[in-house]
Amino acid sequence: MGEKVARSLMIQATASHAGKSLLVAGLCRLFRQEGLRVVPFKSQNMALNAYVTRDGGEMGWAQAMQAEAAGVEPRVEMNPILIKPHSAEGSQVILLGTVFGRVGAAEYYGQVARLWPAVVESYRRLAADADLVLIEGAGNPAEPNLMEREIANMAVARLAKAPVLLVGDIDRGGVFASLLGTLALLRPSDRRRVRGLIINKFRGDPALLASGVEFLERKARRPVWGVVPLLARLYLPEEDSVALDEVRDEPPGGPTRVRVVVVRLPHIANFTDFAPLEREARAEVVYARRSAELAGAHLVILPGSKDTIADLRFLKAEGFDGALREHVARGGSIGGICGGFQMLGRSVADPQGVESGGTEPGLDLLPVTTTLVPPKITRRVRARLLPGPWGNSSGEWEAYEIRMGRTVTTGTLAPLFAIRRDGAGAVEETDGQVTADGRVWGTYLHGCFDPREVRDTLLAWLSGLSPNREAWPSGDYRALRETAYESLAETLRRTLNLPAIRRLIGL
Repeated sequence: MGEKVARSLMIQATASHAGKSLLVAGLCRLFRQEGLRVVPFKSQNMALNAYVTRDGGEMGWAQAMQAEAAGVEPRVEMNPILIKPHSAEGSQVILLGTVFGRVGAAEYYGQVARLWPAVVESYRRLAADADLVLIEGAGNPAEPNLMEREIANMAVARLAKAPVLLVGDIDRGGVFASLLGTLALLRPSDRRRVRGLIINKFRGDPALLASGVEFLERKARRPVWGVVPLLARLYLPEEDSVALDEVRDEPPGGPTRVRVVVVRLPHIANFTDFAPLEREARAEVVYARRSAELAGAHLVILPGSKDTIADLRFLKAEGFDGALREHVARGGSIGGICGGFQMLGRSVADPQGVESGGTEPGLDLLPVTTTLVPPKITRRVRARLLPGPWGNSSGEWEAYEIRMGRTVTTGTLAPLFAIRRDGAGAVEETDGQVTADGRVWGTYLHGCFDPREVRDTLLAWLSGLSPNREAWPSGDYRALRETAYESLAETLRRTLNLPAIRRLIGL
């Protein structure tokens, strides 16, 4: 018998942040609803939002989200290459879930011959188990300086023998020029792979766009198979930090609003941690670039970082160090997650140069010291909030760690969470530290705000009230994501030419 060949479809775009990740997630859910076994695939992803698989492999969060929408377990093969920038000159490269090395931008393309076999093998493994592989491209497929050596766009389309739908972001502006310009720059053989166009993030009445669509189809000699609206309030985590620059729709306010300020670090990582808080009616989440924006905060959070010492120096240069101490002195609360936890301590040392190297005094708000050393820790755990100053929360949930640091406590603090590794039975450890008054805390756990019980407990403590789920609409964040996938699939079912797309991929 011959080898099984899965059907495939590739979504490319005229630029980064044009909405490819959400479109693929929505199509994953849509075709899953139709009874197909669907898997997502993105050969190369540049992002600082990462996820840890059950076997401890690291991959892009966007592909984990797409897998969740498809109803399948995330696998590192879905994103075999993850590039995590830590400076303008260099990045950490994750290959099949583990650290491949640190490379500069020019050096990376010299490694393509070593990386490409992993892309080929990953795609083949996924295709062998699926009815349909939904492939996401990266950036723009027609960049002349990269087309000969890229392994994320048309090279993958050729590998998978996949037809391509090209997406343009009309909200950004210039959608007609960007779609037509991309087509014009592609090689003729690659241009023929582009079978249809999608206009994404449209605001207003689609009927007003009819003449523009007609013009585009005539010039491109390809059909426009959908005008997808700008979707607000999905509250699904974004792949790129550029999304933090956009105006964010706030959920309706509840009886008491807790102001949460997340410091926008230059190397911010895993800001997916805050998506559950953004969904809360009782919380206002703000991303701050300047220390003056801490005013009025109940809780300030230092997020994860891909370059902890560099971001710690940024905090001092921008006056955040003094502003954070004043915030605590006034009775405010401050927390740190992963790299942010390390910054709250007395010092951070990087003797082996796993990030930018050197040693830097910390903010000295927690009596801990951190040394950045390999190997990288990536693991999934089951966690629960320990009884403490915030109150009690008995629920257990799934979280994950991605870190290089080893942190030692040098004072008297209480642990924040109890954790146990998947498959470790009753063996229990602790994570994080919190001061006796509860106002300064840190943790290595990503996903710590996902469970409703933790958000209820923390936000109630911050506002001085008891948890009241009737007054404060909330919910399990995993269930909220499910609602978002269903809404996204329904929108695509309504706005895309699905009969034409089904014929294109042979369904």
